[in-house]
Amino acid sequence: MDFDNSKPIYLQIVDFFYENILEKRWQEEERIPSVREVAMMVEVNPNTAIRAFNHLQDLEVIYNKRGIGYFVSQDGFSKVLEIKRREFMEQTLPDVFKKMSLMDIPFDELKNAYNQQKKK
Repeated sequence: MDFDNSKPIYLQIVDFFYENILEKRWQEEERIPSVREVAMMVEVNPNTAIRAFNHLQDLEVIYNKRGIGYFVSQDGFSKVLEIKRREFMEQTLPDVFKKMSLMDIPFDELKNAYNQQKKK
């Protein structure tokens, strides 16, 4: 995994979890890879991986069945969707709108580009 120096590694691992849940590679109530497996997958220290797991547990996206492993919560998909939508609306979209304004890009042009991309 290629890491971005501007964001803590454990949060980038959290994003890796979010992507797998949103793309439905990891289903609700399904067992997910262990801390060690994730650490090996993304090539980090297991302590960094456990920090991501703890963060996701605090958000109730995943839970631990002692002696069995970690699972995606029953409403994990909807929680992740809510988190990522809020993040997009509060962090990404304002930057996009600012850039559109600076480059004088009309909203209709953005809408057309979005529809083209969605077709792919």
